[in-house]
Amino acid sequence: MSACSLLAQGLVAGYGERTILDDVSLTVPAGQTTAIVGANACGKSTLLRVLSRLLTPAQGNVLLQGNVIHQMPTRRLAQQLGFLPQSPIAPEGISVLELVSRGRHPHQGIFKRWSAADEAAVAEALAATQMSELAERHVDELSGGQRQRVWIAMALAQQTDVLLLDEPTTFLDINHQIEVLDLLTDLNRERGTTIVMVLHELNLAARYADQLVAMANGDVYAVGPPEEILTEQMVREVFGLESRVIEDPVTGKPMMIPLGRHGKEVSKA
Repeated sequence: MSACSLLAQGLVAGYGERTILDDVSLTVPAGQTTAIVGANACGKSTLLRVLSRLLTPAQGNVLLQGNVIHQMPTRRLAQQLGFLPQSPIAPEGISVLELVSRGRHPHQGIFKRWSAADEAAVAEALAATQMSELAERHVDELSGGQRQRVWIAMALAQQTDVLLLDEPTTFLDINHQIEVLDLLTDLNRERGTTIVMVLHELNLAARYADQLVAMANGDVYAVGPPEEILTEQMVREVFGLESRVIEDPVTGKPMMIPLGRHGKEVSKA
């Protein structure tokens, strides 16, 4: 893998007449975990949709290993880049096993049949997300957290070099949030998969990411290691929140403590 998996150059994108991204450029290092953070409506999900080719930019390009993704054949792109959007919808009546198996479709040619490698990839993805015992259940019978894990399993079964995830911890309690992020860390370390994810929780982003991308007003405010990016000034200017940033006693990474209106009063108690 080259030194850069994804490269966004001068992206201008939006919906209809509304521009969301305005001249955004970003380098995503290969083999690392990048977390995109920012306030609501700052352009995080729009950027991820452009990086995944779900949204075509009005200007600029996205390059995957040097190739413009909007010029790549769909199957070839899907073999290299996977995307898990926010709140995906499963077909009615589909089972967990059937949905996860769809992650293997990019590897199925016109004449290629289901193989032992496909079977192993699906089984591994189910086991990694602790969904093996629910493989025969219908997805619409599961809880929100279980459904989210099924979608992640489908993305894992795709076995791409690059995996984009838009808020992968949505609907999960804190225990399962940590499980999912630990799983993605294992995927990154053991397979070298490049992970790019949008996260709302700043402290989890700082703990799990090699690179933080802070966005504000449709542009990249700052990008770099969490130790450099997660500062009280960044939290103030990007989120409009007063805070204290201290060292995480577990990981040594920066940890943000919001003050809020009563922060000073609480600190004196």
